[in-house]
Amino acid sequence: RGHSMSDPAKYRTKEEVQKYRTEQDPIERLREKLLGDGIADEAALKAIDKDVKAVVAKSADFAQSSPEPSPDELYTDVTIAAA
Repeated sequence: RGHSMSDPAKYRTKEEVQKYRTEQDPIERLREKLLGDGIADEAALKAIDKDVKAVVAKSADFAQSSPEPSPDELYTDVTIAAA
């Protein structure tokens, strides 16, 4: 994928992206290690994936239904460096 939703990522070929996903994707590499070392099985990984998706959905729903913060909060916990 590109760097944002509006980035079509035309600067990488489909082959390059596929090669990265199959050879270097850290999540896929961890998945293969867990399976290969017998630490987890497919069912356990599917359960984890389901739980993660539920947390993400709940978090997104919370964010969407929460009121916008007041303008006074704009710089809360932000440090502005001097030029």
